[in-house]
Amino acid sequence: MGEFAAELVERVRQAAAAKTPLRIRGGGSKDFYGGPLEGEVLDTRRHAGIAAYDPTELVITARCGTQLSEVEAALAGEGQMLAFEPPRFDQAATLGGVVAAGSVRDFVLGVRMLDGRGEVLNFGGQVMKNVAGYDVSRLMAGAMGCLGLLLEVSLKVLPLPAAEATLRLEVPQGRALELLNGWAGRPLPISASCWQDDALTLRLSGASAAVAAACRQLGGESVADGAAFWLALREQRAAFFADDTPLWRLSLPSVAAPLDLPGAQLLEWGGALRWLKSGAAPERIRAAAAGAGGHATLFRGSEEARAEGAFQAPPPPLLALHRRLKRAFDPAGIFNPGRMFREF
Repeated sequence: MGEFAAELVERVRQAAAAKTPLRIRGGGSKDFYGGPLEGEVLDTRRHAGIAAYDPTELVITARCGTQLSEVEAALAGEGQMLAFEPPRFDQAATLGGVVAAGSVRDFVLGVRMLDGRGEVLNFGGQVMKNVAGYDVSRLMAGAMGCLGLLLEVSLKVLPLPAAEATLRLEVPQGRALELLNGWAGRPLPISASCWQDDALTLRLSGASAAVAAACRQLGGESVADGAAFWLALREQRAAFFADDTPLWRLSLPSVAAPLDLPGAQLLEWGGALRWLKSGAAPERIRAAAAGAGGHATLFRGSEEARAEGAFQAPPPPLLALHRRLKRAFDPAGIFNPGRMFREF
């Protein structure tokens, strides 16, 4: 264990003994996300660096304070990339924050973490197939740091695609959802999709022949600077995200019909992720998402709205499980209090 990691252990043990809340923070690029920020800042940025990377194994292991840009640069140097596309929002964004605040559990192979007792725990591993014990490593993804401090993370990586192309088709939302769900059952190299204002934009990635053949099958217009479009979408620099209207993140089944809600919408992930800019009552938005088989999260909003709860509370049985996990990993309740649910 390095010197700074030992300092983190001691800091957590002291906080647990005094029941002092701690706010885990890397680059601070996601301070806007989740519930209100409370507790003394526990800065992770000194615990940085790539611990292990063997391109032949398609796995990289890095410490939590490592900047995302450093990880991506190391992978690009070997012709590889992360198996997901996390936004940075800021050049200071760290890998720990990406995992703690992101929907990346399918690509997390293992973690080393510090629990609320100040004990270092290891879960998972650094190989693609690892089925020993409980899959706690993936449990840390999206937990908003409420269960513990991520010290190291092992992630799946992929080769960079040989070719990419971007197409645009003019279709209404309902038709776009029909097309996306139909294409999902076909061997097409669609790696990203975006629908907004009756325009469906697709990214095709893979072997040159496969991309060219898919372009002929799908039709539409070719987008000249597709890379810039997808980067602006990923970093939420597109015009859709520009104003201060409350921004909701709706996670729904891709087959769900268009929701009858006021405001502007943008669809990603084949229709499974739907961004909504709306001043409608949170209860109305969450009821609509639940009725479609999903849930709604206030991604960006006022401090008052965040205090009321950014995340949709799960059903009572699932909330009871969350509470048990919180008590098991953080018995003194010191990590990121209220960042996910007010009950934590």
